[in-house]
Order: sequence, then C-alpha cells, then structure tokens
Amino acid sequence: MPATPPDAVSGPGLRERKKEQTRHELRESAARLFAAHGFAGTTIADIAAGANVSERTFFRYFDSKEALLLPDGAELFARVEAELTARPDTEPPFDAVCAALLAAAGAFGATSLTALTHSLEGTESLVMARLVKEFVRCEARLAALVERRLPPETPDRDLCAAVLAGAALSAARAVLRTQRGRRAAGTAEPTAAGLLPEALAQLARLPRIGTTDA
Repeated sequence: MPATPPDAVSGPGLRERKKEQTRHELRESAARLFAAHGFAGTTIADIAAGANVSERTFFRYFDSKEALLLPDGAELFARVEAELTARPDTEPPFDAVCAALLAAAGAFGATSLTALTHSLEGTESLVMARLVKEFVRCEARLAALVERRLPPETPDRDLCAAVLAGAALSAARAVLRTQRGRRAAGTAEPTAAGLLPEALAQLARLPRIGTTDA
C-alpha cells in the first residue's frame, strides 16, 4: 500500500493556517492604510494590494471595507478570556478584568482597532451599530467569566459580575470616543491603547461596589 502523502495528512491544517494568515494580512493592510490615508481615502483594491491578494480574495474574507474597522471580535475576546483565566484566583475580580483588557489591548494596539479613532466620514451609523453589537456580545461573555471568579456567597452575584464587566468595557468605549475627539481637534496623542490604562485607573478610583468610599 502506498504511503499517504504528507500533504494529505497536514493539508486541512495548513489550509486553515493560510486562511488565518490571509485574514490577518488583510487586517494589517487595512490598519496601515486607514492610519495613513483615512477610511474614505482607502479602497478595497488598496487593501487587497497591500496584502498581496486580489479583490476577489478580499471578498472571501470580508463583505465590506467597513467590516475591517472592527477588530476580529472572536480573536480579541479569546485573548481577553485567556488573559483573564491566567490571572491569580486571589486577585480582586475588577483588577483581574482590567489587567486582562490591558494585555489584550496591547496585543491588538497595532491592528485595525486604531481605525476606530479616525473620522468615519459618512459611515458613522453603520460602523457604530456594528461596534455596539460587538461590545454587547463581549460584555455578556465577559460577565460570565467574571461571575466564575466571584465568591459563591457574593450577594446578587450575577448582577455584580454584569456591572463589573460593563464598567470595564465602558472605559474602553470612552477611550475610543475620547481619542476620536482628540484626532478631530488635532491632539491625538497618546494612542487609544495608551489611554486605556488611565481610563481604567480613573474607573478604579470611583467608589467600589459594596463599599462606602466616596
């Protein structure tokens, strides 16, 4: 019996890796071009060329240019989940969530996430609708992860987890809004990823849930 060719065994895995690489390269190309030329000044042809693929290939991965304004929600949340899982069990839940978000933001800081801080020039409602949907989905999953870290005796455990997750993600949304406002005013430094630590620090200075701190 003839031996099975190596490609026949590893082929599907290799194809998936190539697909993921192409998706990643399209996102990286879009991020560079959006930062350099703005959203309106970038075409799908430009993005495809920057990733060394055809426009037809582009549409195998994304249905529009607007889709590239958002980071890959599944990949981003997987990073948040992994970072949160790696945090010490003894760490306060809010601190663990903030640390996980910071780690994930650092990994995605150079991706198309940066495009969210640019003027969207006529695509505001479409992109914001997509962004809100992604945040809502992420918030529900993050709340479930936070709830697992809360002691079983925590009063209103599900509510507490939802509030902690929502507060942390609200800080991230505030960073995007602030950075876009600063870009419009011509004062865009530091980067959005650079603002997130300060936003979370300000949030941490607010009265903690269940305390009487003012």
